[in-house]
Amino acid sequence: MKTMKACTRYFVLILALMMLFMAFATVAGAADGEEATAEAAQADSSGMKALAAAITVGLAAAAGAIGMGIAIAKSVEGISRQPEAESKIRTALMLGLVFVETAIIYALIIAVLIIFVL
Repeated sequence: MKTMKACTRYFVLILALMMLFMAFATVAGAADGEEATAEAAQADSSGMKALAAAITVGLAAAAGAIGMGIAIAKSVEGISRQPEAESKIRTALMLGLVFVETAIIYALIIAVLIIFVL
């Protein structure tokens, strides 16, 4: 349980630092006083799309990996405690892993939509 709290704290810290860096980059770009042309605005827009897609897939994959690791650990623990329930535990584990993997694939689809549709 302590490791989950530590992972959550690190995740929030990394997310806050990313937002801070993005804010400083925006302020620095505005402080230059240069007027953005249509081409520069388009390049900036595509860069932000790529960043949004990367964050979407990265967060989904990281959260999914953490969830899968916890689920696998708990299922192995359950099987070691009750070997006679192995088939039921394995079935529930596989179903849960499929749902987690589906959520990650949905995040990938959203990232593709961000890049090509928006």
